[in-house]
Amino acid sequence: MARFAAKSGVTAALAATALLGLAACSDPGATAATAPSASSSSTSTTKEFNLTPQQDRVKVTVDSAAAAKVPDAIKADGKLTVVTTGGTPPLSTFATDNKTLIGSEVDIAYAVGETLGLDVEVLPVAWADWPLGVESGKYEAVLSNVTVTEARKEKFDFATYRNDLLGFYAKSDSDISTIKEAKDVAGKRIIVGSGTNQEAILVRWDEENKKNGLKPVEFQYYDDDSASQLALQSGRADLTFGPNASAAYKAAKDGKTKEVGTLEGGWPLKAEIAFTTKKDNGLAVAAQAALNTLIKDGNYAKILDRWGLSSEAIPTSELNPAGLPKK
Repeated sequence: MARFAAKSGVTAALAATALLGLAACSDPGATAATAPSASSSSTSTTKEFNLTPQQDRVKVTVDSAAAAKVPDAIKADGKLTVVTTGGTPPLSTFATDNKTLIGSEVDIAYAVGETLGLDVEVLPVAWADWPLGVESGKYEAVLSNVTVTEARKEKFDFATYRNDLLGFYAKSDSDISTIKEAKDVAGKRIIVGSGTNQEAILVRWDEENKKNGLKPVEFQYYDDDSASQLALQSGRADLTFGPNASAAYKAAKDGKTKEVGTLEGGWPLKAEIAFTTKKDNGLAVAAQAALNTLIKDGNYAKILDRWGLSSEAIPTSELNPAGLPKK
């Protein structure tokens, strides 16, 4: 059942107050956003995705210098065990057999491990369970859209591999071409998730617009993605605003929507997604070296392109960069 309403000033204040706390949430279904980046306004074209168990992943070779950085405890059995949550294409989901994990996170896990000369095992795990699993050593790493935060850095090490973006998407034949700043959303009917960081960003922009005498945003909320897409395609809404990865995947897959703007993760701060390991065990150092090898030889770009995520590429992997602040 669809539902939508405009936000009041009280709700706006509450949402703005909650903004930085929400930004630190990195469940794949609740990414965050920063200052506007360059956007694409071209009409979407369809892209074929291989969703079968036979993935034919990007082939990589061992980098002996990076492999030498692998901790002895992991070298001992020669295997890298990585977890991801699944259920969020194109990041990690299940193939057509409903049991094989596939997606960009899975591809990166295999590429990093194989660059380090290790066998790779990727397992599904609930979002709430990975922190204890990695901290206890049950799993050696998690790749599941995990954003670097200062709180998490107390228990984990990070090697970055993707920007955290939010995206504005319009119907593919929409006259809307660019969303870069607050004034661009004035008077627009925008579908957004309730209680999310993206909602809080829109609330701030809407308040700014109203102070400047511009038309208010009409906030729309829907109970499921099908209802949301129907509203957009039927013309009842102008835009959707949410995690860019999933929206980019849908746009590439069916060609019914187009990206008209992105915001970087952690608004108003930058946020990055990272290969996450137990603190001080040395694995993140090896992972960073492997990721930079993959970036340099072009295989990293091939993986992101394979899943429609080229817009979220980074130029170099960083070890434990500044994270989103504690609440």
